Amino acid sequence: MKKKSVILISGGAGRLGSSFARDLVKNGNQVIIFDLNEKVGKKITQELGNKNSFFHLGNFTIKDDVQSCINSTLERFGKIDAAVNCAYPMSIQWGKRFEDINSKDLKEDLFNHLGGAILFSQIIIKQFLNQGFGNLIHVSSIQGVATPKFEHYEGTEMTSPIEYSAIKAGIISITRYLAKYYKDKGIRVNCISPGGILDNQPESFLLNYNKSCNSKGMLDTKDISGALIFLLSESSKFINGQNIIVDDGWSI
Repeated sequence: MKKKSVILISGGAGRLGSSFARDLVKNGNQVIIFDLNEKVGKKITQELGNKNSFFHLGNFTIKDDVQSCINSTLERFGKIDAAVNCAYPMSIQWGKRFEDINSKDLKEDLFNHLGGAILFSQIIIKQFLNQGFGNLIHVSSIQGVATPKFEHYEGTEMTSPIEYSAIKAGIISITRYLAKYYKDKGIRVNCISPGGILDNQPESFLLNYNKSCNSKGMLDTKDISGALIFLLSESSKFINGQNIIVDDGWSI
């Protein structure tokens, strides 16, 4: 990015969000960590420095919390150039097999993850409209564009939840919807779909997964930052409503 931008990161204390925050600050930007994890969020901002970051406690599914974060950002930095939504709420049933899903937790997951993405978009785009510009980037997944490779999970206790596929496909869909809905408003909405990210998965799963990839296989969080930095830059100013897949060839 050529100039310093102010970027609000929903889920900024998470594994991917915190990596984004670090890489964005390295590139000369200022970030807002918006998350429910106060301990981790404040630790990240201490690492990044008060001039470059601050933490705002809140829930991205609650519109008043999002608005409060926006207000704090404007008081602190005077503007919001972009927002990145990588929040990852999960109910206690998350990761259960299809046969074991219950309605209560399913409702919670669908609302919190996909509904939260819609509500977060609603409030942040309202701010973008007020200021006449803005760039919103959602984080989806390869599971939103392709069927899970179920054979990769054989011999492990892992599964790929059906609700995860539904939610991530939905996030790609709302990205396209919003990009077209706000045509000619100075607003861009795009999406990044990462492949699998290393997180202490069983060795048998990693071996199976990596066979479907071209070189590295499972990715590190830092491997996704290049796509984010590109979508936040002037180099991508005519990219709108797109889903950028970063998966080392897993989905082809």
